[in-house]
Amino acid sequence: MFFKKISERNEMSGVRMVNGIIKFQAIQLNVHCFEVDGVLIDTGAKSLLNQFKPFFKEMDVDQIVLTHYHEDHSGGAQYLQNEYQLPVYMNELKIQECKEKATYPFYRRAFWGRRPAFHAQAIGTTFESRNATWRVIETPGHTQDHLAFLNTSTGQIFTGDLYVSPKTKLVLREESVPTIISSIENLLTYDFQEGFCNHAGYMKDAKKELTKKLDYLCELSERIESLRREGRSVKEINEKLFMKKYPITRVSSGEWDSTHIVTSVIGKGN
Repeated sequence: MFFKKISERNEMSGVRMVNGIIKFQAIQLNVHCFEVDGVLIDTGAKSLLNQFKPFFKEMDVDQIVLTHYHEDHSGGAQYLQNEYQLPVYMNELKIQECKEKATYPFYRRAFWGRRPAFHAQAIGTTFESRNATWRVIETPGHTQDHLAFLNTSTGQIFTGDLYVSPKTKLVLREESVPTIISSIENLLTYDFQEGFCNHAGYMKDAKKELTKKLDYLCELSERIESLRREGRSVKEINEKLFMKKYPITRVSSGEWDSTHIVTSVIGKGN
């Protein structure tokens, strides 16, 4: 398979970032990592390591923090530990799993590479950078171990994969829309403005963007529950609400699918 890979670098409000983009036929995936105040937030994918190495070579950091264990966020961790002797911190829920070579479906290995094993430490509820104290906020839903990081000095929030886009059209099988809703509601209780999403990039008004996503997910959940009360099956609800189909659903053999949105709202069933 032929994959086109490119990287783009940018800086906003003192945060340096690199965005890696992978294209294959009609599918385009991307992932960011961010450098700020001596901290690297996420490490990108193993398959993008060559595109990210120039960014890593120029960065000035003391530590790495991971928003979650997924391979597009943790794929460069082993390289950075070996090359720069940097400590890695993450939610303790997935530390043991990350000590082993990752196993996941072929299509994910094709896009993101096989994430090598690495050693991480539990991050706790706060951490210190060179000039700031950070809040570590549990935001499960995309994954069980998902975290957001709030720089209490600047009011900048780093949201991992909690946001991604304002209108979710399909999710991974492991995701829970009700849990994502609760996580966004919790995050919105904190004081922040600027945000950085690992896929959408910079958000000038992150509260506004997250509120839009929350409103959308709440309205969508209400529509799903209403159709279920009418006696509609999961298949019927999915076909009514999500008419557009995406190539990643076929390529992933259904691991990415809109039907997972429906089942996460109403539970498993037909």
